[in-house]
Amino acid sequence: MYQRQVTFQEAVGKALKVNYCNFSGRASRSEFWWFQLFAFIIGIVVEIAFCWDQNVMSIACGLVGLALLLPSLGLCVRRLHDIGKCGWWIFLSLIPVIGGIILLIWYCKDSQMETNEYGPVPNLVG
Repeated sequence: MYQRQVTFQEAVGKALKVNYCNFSGRASRSEFWWFQLFAFIIGIVVEIAFCWDQNVMSIACGLVGLALLLPSLGLCVRRLHDIGKCGWWIFLSLIPVIGGIILLIWYCKDSQMETNEYGPVPNLVG
């Protein structure tokens, strides 16, 4: 048995359509990182598109950030669930530097390859 990696399109589709504001279940490592790449690319595109006016760019970036806030938070919580951690650990991000480093390490960890209290292994094949 192994965990199938989701594609870029699958990850974005899951985060924005299927699990827009879902804080339960699990999210694989590939699903998490593909969506992070998507959010980064969207941010760059918005900044380039509105670079002619700082005020307009600030508003556009704020709106995009607001639109991606709930899917990002839900994905972070589901990623923590995937490694067996409670979603409340996301509040570690409020601790400057150290909290972010700990969360980054956890987001990079392999999934638990067995069903845990948050659900079955996502994308399990075999």
